[in-house]
Amino acid sequence: MTIRSIIKVSVFCCVFGNLSAQNPWPEITNTARPWTRWWWMGNAVDEKGLDKQLKTLSDAGFGGVEIVPVYGAKGFERQYISYLSPEWMKMLRFTINKANSLNMGVDMSVGTGWPIGGPQVNEQDAATKMIVQTYTILSGEKLAEKISLKDEKLKKLKTVKLDIITAYNEKNEAVVLTDKITNGGYLDWRAGSGKWTVYAIFTGKTLQKVKRAAPGGEGFTLDHFSPDATVDYLKTFDQAFENSNGGIRSFFNDSYEVYNADWTPDFKSEFEKRRGYDISPYIRYLISNEENEITRRIKSDYRETLSELILNNFTDNFTRWAHSRNSKNTNQAHGSPGNLLDLYAAVDIPESETFGSTVFNIPGLRRDSADVQKSDQPDINMLKFASSAANVTGKPLTSNETFTWLTEHFKTSWSQCKPEVEQVFLSGINHVFYHGTTYTPAEVPFPGWLFYASVNFVPENSLWPHLKGLNSYIAHTQSVLQSGKPDNEVLMYWPVYDAWSNPKGKDMAFKIHNIDKWLHPTPFYHNLMKLGKMGYSLDMVSDKMINGAGSEDQKIRISKEGSLYQVLVIPELTYLPDSTLSHILRLARNGASVIFQNEPKDIPGLFEAEKRRSHLKSLWNSIPFHQEGKLQTAIFGKGKIILSSDVENGLEYLKIQREKLVETGLKFIRRQFDEGKYYYIVNHTSKDINQLIPLNYTGKQTIIMDPESGDFGTAQTVNNSVRIQLKPGQSVILKNTETADDSVPGWKYTEKTDTPLILNQPWQLTFKEGGPELPKARTLTHPAPWTGFSEDPATQSFSGTGVYTTTLALKKKNADDYVLKFDKLYESAKVIVNGQEAGIVWSIPFEIRIGKYLKKGKNTIRIEVCNLMANRIRYMDQNKIGWRNYHEINFVNVDYKPFDASGWKVQPSGLEGQVQLVPVHFSK
Repeated sequence: MTIRSIIKVSVFCCVFGNLSAQNPWPEITNTARPWTRWWWMGNAVDEKGLDKQLKTLSDAGFGGVEIVPVYGAKGFERQYISYLSPEWMKMLRFTINKANSLNMGVDMSVGTGWPIGGPQVNEQDAATKMIVQTYTILSGEKLAEKISLKDEKLKKLKTVKLDIITAYNEKNEAVVLTDKITNGGYLDWRAGSGKWTVYAIFTGKTLQKVKRAAPGGEGFTLDHFSPDATVDYLKTFDQAFENSNGGIRSFFNDSYEVYNADWTPDFKSEFEKRRGYDISPYIRYLISNEENEITRRIKSDYRETLSELILNNFTDNFTRWAHSRNSKNTNQAHGSPGNLLDLYAAVDIPESETFGSTVFNIPGLRRDSADVQKSDQPDINMLKFASSAANVTGKPLTSNETFTWLTEHFKTSWSQCKPEVEQVFLSGINHVFYHGTTYTPAEVPFPGWLFYASVNFVPENSLWPHLKGLNSYIAHTQSVLQSGKPDNEVLMYWPVYDAWSNPKGKDMAFKIHNIDKWLHPTPFYHNLMKLGKMGYSLDMVSDKMINGAGSEDQKIRISKEGSLYQVLVIPELTYLPDSTLSHILRLARNGASVIFQNEPKDIPGLFEAEKRRSHLKSLWNSIPFHQEGKLQTAIFGKGKIILSSDVENGLEYLKIQREKLVETGLKFIRRQFDEGKYYYIVNHTSKDINQLIPLNYTGKQTIIMDPESGDFGTAQTVNNSVRIQLKPGQSVILKNTETADDSVPGWKYTEKTDTPLILNQPWQLTFKEGGPELPKARTLTHPAPWTGFSEDPATQSFSGTGVYTTTLALKKKNADDYVLKFDKLYESAKVIVNGQEAGIVWSIPFEIRIGKYLKKGKNTIRIEVCNLMANRIRYMDQNKIGWRNYHEINFVNVDYKPFDASGWKVQPSGLEGQVQLVPVHFSK
């Protein structure tokens, strides 16, 4: 039996023009629109230029900007403005006023370049490191030499001090000698029997300066572990903003890229206060990489202390400061030597980051291995650290620095951006920031000023005329993803102590660039991947979050504003604090369901280890497990506890449903709202989907919403399944509600297609804008790339818009619609039919419905194609036309080598292959 014959179909009518139908799309606010990181190079901005660029960004569909000043261009030094100076603040006020008039928002970085720091960071507040010097003393001897810092560069600093002196004999017996140092710096101690090694720990400075700093922002990097350093740093903004927020929506802090910062002046006392013992007798184990239990315990305690210090002394202070100004704050926690979940959760807008290019199995999606990062590929589960923190704590927005180093410069198309941003959305992120847009003065010729690590979302980009297509898609999608609340059923505990107990190294930075070391090999990650592919929706949770959680109606809630979860999963682990297990059992006692993949083997840390280990064992033994098939199960108070090496079996036992739609290869994310649930569904497979898709929730009515076109209509449904038609690269949103709106028309399903009309006929090719010069117009016998005409040198160097025009005689118009379909499109196109704009074709599949613009008889089809900037840049480099002339890093390629496009191949541009007009017929 066919789908059509078994489905009760709603009355068909056209979506647009039906004014009685209620529009199901949420309001598209400026927050729903994409924002962009706005590089102010050298702060060389003026009111005229700011006015023009903000208007241009608004017209292209941007909802806001995030100002990040960086180094400047050579030759423009007289136009530089010092960061936070009165003149700079004047430019900021103008920006905010202009943005407000355009209904745009403004965020700004609390610093220039990254990581934060600047001239206000004195030596005392600068990033700090431990410096280790060792000495050998034989039995009965005294150390003759003075204990003083040997580093010539650092010994001149006033803040360097000797923090700890500890001696170890050959039996590893320790003697703390910190109080045995004379005023002259000599060790007043005679060694006992045997050979002794003396460890001298100095508090030093990394001397790291702000990377890519703008004028007025140069200086030391901040000590993120010091509360005084953070407070001192923010005082500069208090003065500049006069204790207001100046109209800034959110103050932004970039990713933690502070190198070698593994100490702080009061670390020793903070460690003892937080961990319960003096680290001095154990300093050897902190420095060692030996594979033994005590090294693991010392390093775990050390790393946990660093985590608490950056959370309490930097992140919490940063949030309190922003709130004191009636503003929000945004923070990229990744890269920090701390628990990422807690750090993300401590701010208003947790922000993640994508770096590099993902492999997608979408036919026709260009991915040249020479044009992408060799090692980095965005990971959806890395992105979930930020969205999980937001979801469990009830923060409405999770942002993302999007498209960083997506491809080589000048070679990124909007079609390549689409699946990357979809992956971001599927991770639970709902507020993307492009990376990025560079301010350019009017007098700077093509290609304008450019930042070295960005996709160039700038008006000078030859693809700019079609950016509205991508921006509109994102705005529609984010309007939904910012509505309601997340709807994930599984909480997965992150066993951070297993990572912290690694005996290698000292501080442990959880970076996006080394997830192959700290994330990928773990059972935690394997569970995330497996359960995600099976159709379970997951968020991550930390010890701190569990400790504050509660049970409600047999479900788990981390915070009052956060989501409810059906189950807590504790993946296979070695170390679990007894306090965390105690809180897990409290949750179960009050009605929660918990799955353990294994029995926790031990507690982390050194202090009272035996006592805490005994407590852990006692707590575990209080669970009355009994064998039930492959599982061990226990009723614990009002809740249930499952012990199973296979988490899937535990979830099935608890009757927690997965979304079986993933068996088709489709990906999804789900959100709940008062009247029902949204499903955002993406086809990243290589196959067409045209079938009934099972859903855990359909409600009484399902409305299909196309985020690319804005179309909507009621879906065909059978029981708990919805019919979906998605080609590779397409996405759709389902709005499932408990109430039905009969005014909403039926969705236009393609039931059959007639023989395509191949537009293999003469076309006129002209050029309307771009450079370095416009190629000559020509008549083509069939559609072809303009770069194929090498006899005209201008075609090889041109970047801009080529216009293909033809006429079509339509003898009859008897189909429900007509789809204009391109075999190959380099790179995007605006389609104009009989003088009316039909829309922008910018993503795979390269096709568009144009039936309502066609008429019986003669039709004129005009296709305005924009190509990449690459060919023009190639021409400029081959002819040594200067365009990159910046201070500091200047301009580099995707491999961070000096950029040179002179050896590039010409990138194909325009139309290639067949252009088809496909008559389509819809379900009736």
